[in-house]
Amino acid sequence: MRTNKPITAVEQTFPAQQRLISATDPSGKITYCNEEFSKISGFSREELMGSPHNLVRHPDMPPAVFGLMWSYLKAGKSWMGIVKIAVRMGTITGSVLTSPPFLKGVA
Repeated sequence: MRTNKPITAVEQTFPAQQRLISATDPSGKITYCNEEFSKISGFSREELMGSPHNLVRHPDMPPAVFGLMWSYLKAGKSWMGIVKIAVRMGTITGSVLTSPPFLKGVA
C-alpha cells in the first residue's frame, strides 16, 4: 500500500456545493479530474493524469475500504462511502465518494 506522508492535522475545507470529480481506468490510474479536484489536491491536472489515484489516499483509510469499492465496481455495482483524502501539502479533507461501475463501450 502506498504511504502518503507527511500528513498534518490541518483540515482543508471546501464549499458544500463544490464537487470533486475524478475518474480512473480499471487499473486505478486517473483518466479525468475536474478543476476543483486538481485545486484541492494541490496537484496540477497534468500531474494527476495517468497517476495512480492512491496519490491522494490518506494513510488513515483502511485498504479494505478500497478493496470493497473495487469489488463493487468490477461487479457492475455502484459504491458510496466517506473517504479521507491526503492532499499535496499534507493537509486533509473528507469527501463523500460515489463511484459508478465501469461500463464497457460507454464513453
